[in-house]
Amino acid sequence: MAESVLPPPAAAVSVRPAYVAAAILALATMVAAIAIDNIWLLNFVHVMAGVLWTGIDLFLGFVLGPILRRMSFDTRRAITAALIPRTMILMPTLAIITGTAGWFLAKRMGYLELGYPEFYWVAAALVIITILTVQGLGILTPTNILVFLEMQKPNPDGEKIGRWMKTYVRVVAIQGLMQIAIIVVMARFGAGL
Repeated sequence: MAESVLPPPAAAVSVRPAYVAAAILALATMVAAIAIDNIWLLNFVHVMAGVLWTGIDLFLGFVLGPILRRMSFDTRRAITAALIPRTMILMPTLAIITGTAGWFLAKRMGYLELGYPEFYWVAAALVIITILTVQGLGILTPTNILVFLEMQKPNPDGEKIGRWMKTYVRVVAIQGLMQIAIIVVMARFGAGL
């Protein structure tokens, strides 16, 4: 009989110090790029964090999410127990870095002083990143934590988790649309305003 690859459903999974260290290193890199006023490094940090944030968001929402919905509760529970501690650190870090580095990059490159109609693209980027960040930090991260904690209980409340996940799925759908919209806006920046 083969051993299960997944952790037991009620196994306590915690945030590993390596996740926190990686987040601190990423934030320190962003701070260094801003402090030394290196536009190439700042652009790299912004683009890399944005690509990771967008890619992971879209993958989780459109690939992993539909797969998880078809799995048994115990399998979802095990995957969630392993996934959420990683995303609780990773996704807020990427959101903070992307928005902050983007702001300083826009300021450094003079985008905040553009006239209209070019400034509409800057305004669109600011509105989209604000929506993404508020939803991510204010709705998705707390919901992830609540679901994670509930699923760690010996007898999780399925109705409660279901209610939280309905809201979560709606917000993730909006996030997916916003991520696609920011790609369109950033492509415009890349092609020149």
